[in-house]
Amino acid sequence: MNTHANKPESRGQAFWLEGRRIEPLELSGNEKVADMIDNVFAGSGFNARLLAEGAKLYARMLDANATVCITLAGAMTPIGVGGIFISLIEKGFVDFIISTGANVFHDMQRAFDFPMVQGNPNVDDNVLAEDGVARIYDVFIPNDDELAGADAIVHDAVARLDASRPVSSAALHRTLGELIWEKGLYPEKSMIAAAAKADVPIYTSSPGDSAIGMNLAVHQLLAGPVPFDPILDVIETAAIVRDADASGVVEIGGGSPKNFYLQTQPMLQQMLFDKSKGGHDYCLQLTADPPHWGGLSGATPSEARSWGKIRDAQKNNVVVYSCASITFPLIAQYAMARVKPRPQRRLSGRIDKLTDELRRTARDKPALRQEHPELFDGL
Repeated sequence: MNTHANKPESRGQAFWLEGRRIEPLELSGNEKVADMIDNVFAGSGFNARLLAEGAKLYARMLDANATVCITLAGAMTPIGVGGIFISLIEKGFVDFIISTGANVFHDMQRAFDFPMVQGNPNVDDNVLAEDGVARIYDVFIPNDDELAGADAIVHDAVARLDASRPVSSAALHRTLGELIWEKGLYPEKSMIAAAAKADVPIYTSSPGDSAIGMNLAVHQLLAGPVPFDPILDVIETAAIVRDADASGVVEIGGGSPKNFYLQTQPMLQQMLFDKSKGGHDYCLQLTADPPHWGGLSGATPSEARSWGKIRDAQKNNVVVYSCASITFPLIAQYAMARVKPRPQRRLSGRIDKLTDELRRTARDKPALRQEHPELFDGL
């Protein structure tokens, strides 16, 4: 900490009082969610105002035709948030997704009518375990083998993958989505199925940390190697970002998906000596974690600027401190009301081309060749 900083100059009282005046909030006439955000939340303070700023930021990145990623951590699909993703996918409001594996797996379960019901967090978990019920705070999920359609479909997907070359998690999830349309009881309830239909790639930054990873492990243990390479996820997401005229993110929670998206900029700038981007243009973070514990989930966009992940520490960055189960539906609804649908980018169909372009430009970087001459032998 700098204890010798110069005392800032006074700017005068009038300078500090130029902001929007806060008046008694009026609910009448603001019954619609978007109006409530524009006229009530935006005219208030604290996290109500931040939520309004965050909603406007999401609308702004969509209007700017930015390539938008949504990162997904926490148990969001068990509480139904996958339905919001379906709506955003259909409107062209999300171009690719980075999720925990658990969110992907629970989304698939819903397509097979696997029940997730409201429960009580104050129960005896010993009793729940004896009765075959798993708990995610106040959500109860049956824990038995008769409803394991999502397990079986993972093995079906592996059988469909091209074993001649490794694939990314996005290719695996696309295959899962296609199988859900074929075999699911309610494919329309699955964001994985919706993403496959719209060519929206879904990546998992921690592929071994879920029931999908465990099912892949069973296959590899008993039937042979699974043609899956998570390093391809690093390459493909960097290629998507490099191709974007502008890039933006909505971070639901934090964890691994958050950093996996943000690291695409250091991947380009520091690892590949590609200075074409200079940081992400827009960042909206929905978190309940403060920054002072040092955890990634609470780390601010301004801190990310110091790592080269964000273009500007002060502009087009908003952190909303609240539960994403509240803030994300409101912000998504605001975008649905205020922004016209966008053409879908259908990145899944372009990913090989984008990856080839990333490889070509990397090979043309003299600084990269100088840094790693051993990688250019034979080229």
